[in-house]
Amino acid sequence: MTSVREEILAILNREKIGTMATVENGKPHSRYMTFQHKDFVLYTVTNQHSEKMAELRKNPYVHILYGYDNGGFGDTYVEIEGRLTEVEEEGLKNKVAEFFTSLLIGNQDDMVTLKIEPLRMRLMNKKGEPPKELTFSNEA
Repeated sequence: MTSVREEILAILNREKIGTMATVENGKPHSRYMTFQHKDFVLYTVTNQHSEKMAELRKNPYVHILYGYDNGGFGDTYVEIEGRLTEVEEEGLKNKVAEFFTSLLIGNQDDMVTLKIEPLRMRLMNKKGEPPKELTFSNEA
């Protein structure tokens, strides 16, 4: 029997694209994003001048839907509530950037590396079972 941690990590390992929601003027804004992860921490890059960065600088909390297979009702996916920070450490920025280099559009000098530390992850739609939840101690 696999644990909820193992099931969530399997989805994080399998998928690379999710939807990330931010908030602006009390309203959600969602967009598709590509992620990589180390354990349960997600990383991505974006343009530092984008609308999403303006939103995140005002409110660093995000909600991510990750892992939907598009196979129909009952597909297992993960809901992630997290807090975003900009990565300053050059070694980590370079490592994350290597993954995204082929995906980037635009001037790479304008790109910022983002780290999403999870507050809570919920394993959803597991064949009609109720959600399974992981909480993390870094909740603010």
